[in-house]
Amino acid sequence: MILLTFNILNIEASVKKEAQISDEERLKITEDNTKALLRILDIHDVKASFFIEISIAEKLKNLIKAISSQGHEIAFYNKGSNLQEIEEVKKSIQELLEKQIRGIRQKDHKESQENLKSLEFNYISNIDNADILFPFKRLERDTEITEEDGLSIVPESISPYSQLPYNDFVFQILPMKYYQNMVFETLKKDDFVLIYLNSWQFTDFNKYRFDIPFYRSLFSGKKMEDKLDALLTWINEKELATSRMKDYIF
Repeated sequence: MILLTFNILNIEASVKKEAQISDEERLKITEDNTKALLRILDIHDVKASFFIEISIAEKLKNLIKAISSQGHEIAFYNKGSNLQEIEEVKKSIQELLEKQIRGIRQKDHKESQENLKSLEFNYISNIDNADILFPFKRLERDTEITEEDGLSIVPESISPYSQLPYNDFVFQILPMKYYQNMVFETLKKDDFVLIYLNSWQFTDFNKYRFDIPFYRSLFSGKKMEDKLDALLTWINEKELATSRMKDYIF
């Protein structure tokens, strides 16, 4: 099973000299990138899970409704929000969608499993930092979903052969043919492959002058759209199964 997920969050990078990008423009970039993702998913009739960064969720209600109306799962990405903020946003978005938000993803700032369970989350999908050296730092990890304190803990996926993780950076830099082979071989051994990408990777960095490392701007923007399109085309051609996180877990 392929679990395709997207982190919807504003790019926080500073801008280059003489460039100015307001908070409103950053949010608009996030919205536009997410709409591009929705168009590609719709073309290939693939459903995914969207992890909305909590601090901007209230500003993206129309976008969240559009994501949900197309059959995708809405979950949360906790970048630095406290428990009260998480609770308030969860209640608001659940009322908006008339659906329960089951999943939450965390990276640097992590609330305890006990606290997240108290907010009635059902699963946690924590991720690590993804930079140019990250693939070489950890070569082994558990790839099975576990149950802890009434919560499903979903680990990141890693190729048992290349030892590369299925994070946003690896997807961006690897040739698609190699990436496809990695997915295909991993599915022979593991029950699922969890793929996650960030909405900001689909930004046109020639148009928006953010000051980001060169390796992060490589193959971004339209090239990322084309790469995702190629992956989904291949998935459908090979008749590989895909699922939203909540459907697969429960």
